[in-house]
Amino acid sequence: MDAFYASVELLRYPQLKGLPVVIGGGRRRVDEAIRELPEGATLADIPIEAFPRLKDYTGRGVITTATYPARQFGIGSAMGLMKAAKLCPQALILPVDFDEYRRFSRAFKQVILEVAPLMEDRGVDEVYIDFTDVPGGQRDGGRSLARLIQKAIFDATGLTCSIGVAPNKLIAKMASEFEKPNGISVVYEHDLETRIWPLPCRKVNGIGPKADEKLKRFGIETVGQLAARERGWLIDTFGKATGAWMHDVAWGRDNRPVVTESEPVSMSRETTFERDLHAVRDRAELGAIFTHLCEKLAEDLQRKGYVGKTIGIKLRYDDFKIATRDQTIDRFTDDGKTIRQIGGQCLKRVPLERPLRLLGVRVGALAKAGSPEALAPATSARSAEPVATTASLF
Repeated sequence: MDAFYASVELLRYPQLKGLPVVIGGGRRRVDEAIRELPEGATLADIPIEAFPRLKDYTGRGVITTATYPARQFGIGSAMGLMKAAKLCPQALILPVDFDEYRRFSRAFKQVILEVAPLMEDRGVDEVYIDFTDVPGGQRDGGRSLARLIQKAIFDATGLTCSIGVAPNKLIAKMASEFEKPNGISVVYEHDLETRIWPLPCRKVNGIGPKADEKLKRFGIETVGQLAARERGWLIDTFGKATGAWMHDVAWGRDNRPVVTESEPVSMSRETTFERDLHAVRDRAELGAIFTHLCEKLAEDLQRKGYVGKTIGIKLRYDDFKIATRDQTIDRFTDDGKTIRQIGGQCLKRVPLERPLRLLGVRVGALAKAGSPEALAPATSARSAEPVATTASLF
């Protein structure tokens, strides 16, 4: 989907189309945005001057997404809002509304399934689709079916998407970025040298900043330069699995099928604070935040039909160091109070003297609610040995 969160917001606020807008820094529901409206007015009636500007933002939230006019200033996802304010101070800022984004996510995926039922869900705004056996899927190299899907999604939701059509998932993913927004790119096997090899290595899904930095130290900046290296050298330099994978992707090889059903390993909720919070001085505030995270995580589990046995917490301190702890219980649960109780026990096993930037909670070892595994009799479970802490717990 094209700038998905921002595009959903522009359906609400059409007066912001064509303007630099960033989404991030907090959460809200729709009713919070319309409380000050005069009777009979709609969100589209809010004057542009009433929206907050990025230059006035104070905090350390990050950008979830940005409209394309904002991206022209070098603004992108995961960038700190304060840094973005220096690049484009006039940009408008809107808080995120995940409930609304999930609603549109379900809507566009349902449209796709009605056209092409072999679909792999890759998150809130992205899917893989297998065109192979779809009627008309091979016409015009897949372009005709891609156009049909684009039109069906737009008619149902008002949103646009960009589609990459290719022999495999690796190249299709890269191709989907070629003609954004609202574009279609068809890449054949014989296009590898002209369309894929000139791309920076970072464009390959799976080559992150650290790997890219290491490649650059060896003078490898493009996919073509990566393809020119011998497989053995890549294995010696990056390890057996990673080196072999790099060689394969540089040559456009990817045999992964489109997987229509996959079970999540875990689910989690976390939040980054606008200011550092301390376990003692801000105990009540931290406690309320932690309880809210546990309740929302329980709602996620219940909505998706999962229960779990391993409950864990994640902390990021003011020095950016991270601590995690988890505990396995004797029976599966999707209960918010149970998650809160076990998560609290995990918190007793981490140092809490330093201020905190982030707090998260996770439930793992998932099973489908009502499955034989989930309904099996409780078994004894072992957890890690607790360690002493001198701080009060929230």
